[in-house]
Formats: sequence, structure tokens, C-alpha cells
Amino acid sequence: MDQSSITWADGALVTIDQRALPHEVRELRITTVDEVIDAIKTLAVRGAPAIGVCGAFGVVIAARAAATADGVLDTARVQAEAARIADARPTAVNLAWGVQRTLAELPGGVPALEAEALELLAEDGRVNLAAATAAADLIQRLCGDRPLRLLTHCNTGRLATTAWGTAIGALRVLHERGALAEVIVDETRPLLQGARLTAWEMAEAGIPHRLTIDSAAAWAMATEQVDAVVVGADRITADGAVANKIGTYMLAIAAAHHGIPFIVVAPESTRDISTARGSDIVVEQRAAAEVTGFGGVATAPEGTSTFNPAFDVTPAELVTAVVTEFGVLEDAAAARTSAGTNTATASASTAGAEIAEIARGLYASGWMPGTAGNISVRQGDTAVITASGLSKGELTAADTVTVAVVDSKPVDASGRKPSAETTIHTAVYRTRGADAVVHVHPPHATAVAVKTAGSGVTTTRFTGYELIKGLGSARPDLIDIPVFPNHADVPQIGADIEKYLTEHPEAPPVLFIAGHGITTWGASLAQARDRAECLEAMCELTTLTGQREIAVGDN
Repeated sequence: MDQSSITWADGALVTIDQRALPHEVRELRITTVDEVIDAIKTLAVRGAPAIGVCGAFGVVIAARAAATADGVLDTARVQAEAARIADARPTAVNLAWGVQRTLAELPGGVPALEAEALELLAEDGRVNLAAATAAADLIQRLCGDRPLRLLTHCNTGRLATTAWGTAIGALRVLHERGALAEVIVDETRPLLQGARLTAWEMAEAGIPHRLTIDSAAAWAMATEQVDAVVVGADRITADGAVANKIGTYMLAIAAAHHGIPFIVVAPESTRDISTARGSDIVVEQRAAAEVTGFGGVATAPEGTSTFNPAFDVTPAELVTAVVTEFGVLEDAAAARTSAGTNTATASASTAGAEIAEIARGLYASGWMPGTAGNISVRQGDTAVITASGLSKGELTAADTVTVAVVDSKPVDASGRKPSAETTIHTAVYRTRGADAVVHVHPPHATAVAVKTAGSGVTTTRFTGYELIKGLGSARPDLIDIPVFPNHADVPQIGADIEKYLTEHPEAPPVLFIAGHGITTWGASLAQARDRAECLEAMCELTTLTGQREIAVGDN
């Protein structure tokens, strides 16, 4: 049985209220943004993939509420509501990912937002099945061709996703193959999501299982009752650390001690390469009442202080393998390095040709004089960017460097040095869903940046220009563009930009750097270039008229 746990019907998000399980299968209909946020915070909807899809439909609900009878959409209101949704739970990266991916379709209005959310819903089921199948294959390779005894933690089934499940999905695949003897289900403190939800799903799927207290898991391993541990993830950082439900870390330690495989199954969207280390993850702290009692019954003395983190972080060295819809990450990396090398090289070459063509055009306009300015195109976890010290008027497809988005370092074997402003580009990629960045030095925009600069980050407001519509502003008649101070240490500019964009999700996809030109980005290189042209044209009008531009002050 592969029932969907989330559906979209007549403007409502319909799901199972997980708070009522296992005693009652109760339908939950969500029709407002406040209901979306409440469902996520109270764990009526939970699980990284599920809240990502829920967040996506939350944006649709916000847009439907912000649309007038004649179809005009209050985009500023939608963006504000989207920010509220994304903040509902901080640890699981999928929530913000689902919100931002859907929000990117805002220019297309409600129909485009709804289409994107529906695509996320359909995509999740496909992704889960692919990851679950790859994980089942891996477990059988590691453990041998025999009935397997596996241990799982928290809930990673169809309730935590939209269909099938991730870690539990792998259990279901193994069960269908007749390769599963038994599953030991951790009760999973503090909310007993294993006892309430996973045990319910195991029974629903007809999978043999036993429920145990979390603190018995290590003893089950010691007494040879566990062949492998299979869990999900809420966030996987660039260094391979895995954030998952509290108790996962101690399972990984116990598994390593007993020589038992520890497998993480999660969608690619759970990987967060913008977070460098597991120690950088913000771990959600839950209410004391979840520890001092359960079901309304107090189990601890009144006033007892608690330590109630919802998640812990397992370092990469304790993880046998991470499996996504693309397969085992180590295998996938090897495939990209060997069989996939030609494909990656060809892709970088195509991006380089596009970069060179646009660079030559901007050079002819006087916006990239000499070696100044740089352009990049994102390709997954990397970006292809112009090399340092080259004239943009003579740039060729080969004059680029591929760098890692996470740390701005070259990952190709060309030996070339990337543009000095690479950290500006990667700061944008880590904080925005952009696919291309343009950094240029057009004269009028550069002059405006110098005139409005302050000691810290300031903003400059433009009003009344038709060109504002081409800059990705939340309002068609007004735009506040940040102005960043210049630093001799260019990485500091990148750090300033990353901090600002993280703290200001509503910021437009254009910015000034005092005395250092402008940076724009978009879903394509053409869109990023067009935004640069719109900004320069608006600054030229401002320079000529001396009107419709005011400094707003420090941030």
C-alpha cells in the first residue's frame, strides 16, 4: 500500500493529523497560513520532506489570500507570510527549501505557485522510492543475503514524507523482497514518534516489529539482535554531519562500537551545503512539558528544569553511508569523478561559452573594463566563474574556473585562479536560489553607490520608475537596494553580503558595493544581465534628473 499522506484539494492542504495517532486517524484540513504554521510547530505535520511540501503549499495559501478579486497579487504580503512559514522550525532544511523553491515562482502569480507546489508533492514520492530502493540494495550488499534484523529511530515513513518514506521506505522495499526478518522500533523521545507513528506504520504495512525504549538500543546491538541501523535526516551539512531526531547520535556511537552499519536515507533536498559544519546547525529546543509529562499527565515534580533538544548531530565519521535518490553519496561522487567526468567537463564548457559571450558584450558597453568584473553560472554544488586577470573583451569558453559553492575553492584541474570576487558570487548562491550572478562596473550605478554609501550597510530607495519592475522587487513602484561598504579584503564583502541576505529574505536580487560596482543575480545568466542593465538605466535617469532616489539609512 502506498497511500499519500498529503493532498491538495479545493484550496486546502489535506493531511493526517499526527497528533491523534495511533488512536485515531484524523483528517486535518489546512486553509490559512496560521494553520500551516501551527500544524508544523505542534507536529501535526512533521518529517523533513513533509514539512517541506507543507511549506510550499503554505506559500500558495498565502498567495490565494493576498490576491484581489481582479487578480492583483500583494507580493510583499506573500513574501512576509513565506518568511513566517520558513521560520516555523529551524533545524530541518527542507522547510525553507520548499518555501523558497515555490516562492521563486511568485512572478507567475497563484497558478505558477500552485503548479510548483504540486510538482514538489509529486516529486517527493518519486524521490522517496528511488532513495529507499538504493538504500535497500546497499543494506543487502553490506549485510548479506539473509533475513535481516534492522533498527530504526523516530518516524521516516509516509507520515514524515508524502508517500512511501525514506528509511522506512527502505524497510518496506526489503519487506516486499522477503528479506526482512524484523524491525526494532525505538520509541523515540521526547514525543514517542517511534511508538506512536512508526509502530503504527509497521503494523499498517504488515512488517514484523518490536518496540523498545531508546536506551535499550545499544544492548540490542550487543546481544546480536541488530544487523544494521537505518535512520532518516533533517539536515546534512557540507562536512557530512547528520542532524536527526534526538537519540540518533548515541545510536551511531553504539553501532560504530559494535561494527554495525549505520545508514542514513534522505532526499537530496535535505543536504545543506551552505552550512559548512554540523556544529553550525541551530538545534531546536522543545517545551519542558514534553519531558515532564505525557498525554496531560505529569511524570516529574512540578518546576523541574529540562534539557529537551529535538535533534542531535552525528558526525560524518560515524555514518557508514548517506543514501539519496541519486544513490549512495560515496558511489555517486566516484561516478561523477570517473564515468561522469566528460559530462561535467562538457557542462562547464557550455557554461563557459555563455559566460564568455555575455562578458564580451558587457566589455563592449564599458561595464567590464580591462580585467574588471566577473560572471558565474551555478551547476549544483559548484559554480563556473570567470578566471582572474583576464580581459573580458577577449574571454573564451576555456577562461573559467569551477569552484565549490560551499567554500569558493577551485575544484577543477585547470590551475587557474578564480576571480577575486568569487566569494561574492558564492555568498549569493548559498543564500538565494539563483542560477547565475553578474558583477559589473557600470558608471552611473557605481556613482550612485559611492554617493549613498555609509560606514555600514545602507539602503537606497528608488520610487516611480517603470524599470523597477525588471529588478525583481516585491513592489512594482518601489525598491530598497542595499549598499555595501567596500573592503580591500574582498572575502569580507562576501561575508557582509551573506549575512545581510540571510537576515533579509525580502531583499531584491540586486545590490551596490560602494566604489566596487553592482551585483545582480537570477534564474539564468540572461536574467542576471538584464537586471544589471535595468539598474544602470535607472541610475542614469536618477543622475540626470536628480530625483526619485533617496538614501534610507543604516541597517
